[in-house]
Amino acid sequence: MSTHIIVVENPKKWHLDGVSYPIVHIDDYLTNENYFLMKGIQVINLCTNYNYQSVAYYCSLLAEARKHRVIPSVSTMLDLSSKTMYQLATPILDEAVQKGLKKLREATSFSEVSINLYFGQSPIQELNELTRQIFETFPCPLLRITFSKQDKWLITAIKPLSIERLSQEDKVQFEQALVQHINKHWRGKRKRKQPRYEIAILYNPEDPLPPSNKKALNELIKAGRNLGMEVDLITKKDYVRLAEYDALFIRDTTRINHYTYRFSKKAEREGMVVIDDPQSILRCTNKVYLAELLTANKIPRPKTVIVGKGDIAAAEKQIGYPMVIKMPDSAFSRGVFKAANHEEFEKISDKLFKTSELILVQEFLYTEFDWRIGILNQKPIFACQYFMSGKHWQIVKHAEDGSFDEGGFRTMAVEDAPKEIVKTALKAANLIGDGFYGVDLKQNQKKTYVIEVNDNPNLDAGVEDKYLKDHIYKMIMTEFLRKIELRHKNQK
Repeated sequence: MSTHIIVVENPKKWHLDGVSYPIVHIDDYLTNENYFLMKGIQVINLCTNYNYQSVAYYCSLLAEARKHRVIPSVSTMLDLSSKTMYQLATPILDEAVQKGLKKLREATSFSEVSINLYFGQSPIQELNELTRQIFETFPCPLLRITFSKQDKWLITAIKPLSIERLSQEDKVQFEQALVQHINKHWRGKRKRKQPRYEIAILYNPEDPLPPSNKKALNELIKAGRNLGMEVDLITKKDYVRLAEYDALFIRDTTRINHYTYRFSKKAEREGMVVIDDPQSILRCTNKVYLAELLTANKIPRPKTVIVGKGDIAAAEKQIGYPMVIKMPDSAFSRGVFKAANHEEFEKISDKLFKTSELILVQEFLYTEFDWRIGILNQKPIFACQYFMSGKHWQIVKHAEDGSFDEGGFRTMAVEDAPKEIVKTALKAANLIGDGFYGVDLKQNQKKTYVIEVNDNPNLDAGVEDKYLKDHIYKMIMTEFLRKIELRHKNQK
């Protein structure tokens, strides 16, 4: 039977008499190598703060990287992070809300009702079906749900709840729900259907460094239409009409806590084919997760240390100078810094710790160029060398005034790239999924290292398409068509 562990911030405060599972300090779970090596673990994350880049967030993030089953997942945390996020899903609960609260509506004059959910359970029997559906949609140990009565009952607030705020009576109910939950199989979310063959490409016309330039976008439209599909360019203003489409291709720089992630989540909920899918965005945009994932799967990467506020001295000892310091969600060379000494490291880390509990520190490996291998549906489709910007250690050199300078490139056939580069890139990308990825690698003294996996790789006319020309766009649109047809076949 799988081992269950309960992760908290202060185990000394915990006295759950009915629970016999290990209660683990959050710092111990994050840093103790024993947990890194464990297999088949189911983690119940009961830390008090699920905010983005909190220690609780990193607990779930690293649990997923270690292939531990975890509740709540990072995806659920982000869903619950704001009303804008969780309101994307509440309409699918409307029927259950009306049925569950019908008797309550007739029996009370209150215009607002709040209930606590413990692993989807509440003491109100009439709400069993509703609370089960809420838990399937937002799998979180403790939730407080607020319903407001207007023309009909509406969910107006969904908030994670800390066990420290529970009364003694409520703690007993929570313990019972915890034990029952552990003895059940965890279930996934329900999926919805979407019927039509139209593709939306989300882009940002104001982005100075977009994943695809205008010519590439036009080539994608042309390739899709040649395959008998309608392809439209949409922007963030088109969120409300997203469900009109059969598939979504995100050609905008993806980030968590950003509209690109909300678009991806909504597309997934609507049963659409989506690239980048939410899971790929989560896995790729956070370099802490990627570092753990690559390590767990023995994929070579530069020496890397995950650093908290008290770990600077240990990082210096393990990595040495010069070193590269990264924000967990950096992109396009932004949020990536180099420190040549302790003073620079301290200055950079002080700044980064203001927005994240953890940062990444890597050994500095200088090469004239980075490799980028483009992967689509677990197959390599292009190979590029991106050269460093003139007199700089990165491909893109950003100035304080917002301007930037890019290095050159060389695009070639995949078969002309070193076999070890392509093999390693495939192994790394296949850990993420079957979407469209760009794997960045370095070769140093004949050794190959994975730098990162991008969920939203560049596809620019004149660069990545230099060898394959318009065939690369046809390949991508054909993959969308394949996935759409497969989804419709499976829904019959």
